Amino acid sequence: AADKIRLIPQDFFAELCEQIIQHLNHKIPGINTAELCQRIQTAGVDINIGDLAKIANTLSFLFSTAARNNLSAEELVTTLGSGVSTLPKHAVQVIRHVWSEQGKAIAVSEDAGNMATVGQFVDMKWKLGVAMSSDTCRSLKYPYVTVTLTVADPSGQITDKSFEMTIPQFKNFFRQFKEMASVLETV
Repeated sequence: AADKIRLIPQDFFAELCEQIIQHLNHKIPGINTAELCQRIQTAGVDINIGDLAKIANTLSFLFSTAARNNLSAEELVTTLGSGVSTLPKHAVQVIRHVWSEQGKAIAVSEDAGNMATVGQFVDMKWKLGVAMSSDTCRSLKYPYVTVTLTVADPSGQITDKSFEMTIPQFKNFFRQFKEMASVLETV
């Protein structure tokens, strides 16, 4: 990961670290690595989303472990320096700055974060479509609903999950949402 971190400009690396801290503090549902990767690539850096996701997971693990062990910024930097592969100087400076500014808040909220292991719902989009024909059938006229769920997994990576439903399936889906809403109103 250290070799890939060298490629990332300091401002983007700082933004990634701050998003991770915000995620660990439960202020944002996750880190949108796809959007950040696209912006880094637009800036002329050759990095792929898989490498950026690995860096984000590594930093998330680093910050959450530092929070669990209640490390100061200097202790964290000393620990990083004793690793097998050394991080670039700009990365260590960013980590020290972000941790000293915002790290204490994680130490307070980390116990609550340990309970969230299933991910978090971020957004839902849907659209109605009609299949007009196919290779095997000239006239389908078959309506369907496509649903896209945006979910942040426990590590903070934001992903989209899409699926299609028939109209009867969508009506059942809608009915279940109405039941959940009525139960939530009683709480």
